Amino acid sequence: MGSLSIAAVGTAAFSYQYLEPNVLYEPSPVVNAGKPDRYPLDSVTLDVNNGIYIIHSQEGYFSISAVCTHLGCLTAWKQELGIIACPCHGSKFEQSGKKIEGPAPKPLPWKRVWLNDDGDLLVDRSTDVPPLARDSFVRV
Repeated sequence: MGSLSIAAVGTAAFSYQYLEPNVLYEPSPVVNAGKPDRYPLDSVTLDVNNGIYIIHSQEGYFSISAVCTHLGCLTAWKQELGIIACPCHGSKFEQSGKKIEGPAPKPLPWKRVWLNDDGDLLVDRSTDVPPLARDSFVRV
């Protein structure tokens, strides 16, 4: 009887951990990129932690994914060449995200960008927008 009680208590204690949900909380896909004046005209700024570029062009501010569409490697801005390059398999992209060459099947996707009430640039990494569309830029 004693060993049966020990087994029952052990089983109950072991099973208890499965009664609580094991929820993983994802960080928000919305990134606060700060004040627009942090980004000089004609700049391409990589946010390594969030996998996006903030670009300030003549048309305004926009954001594109920094993740290569080939196998998901993080790309790098090559200022001396004026291109975005993937170090893994050699894909190259224009500043606009358009593919120039390499195995990437698609251009780098544009991300939704807007200003909040405090005047900060916000980027939604989960929402793609049409490239070069008027609504895809923030003008300050």
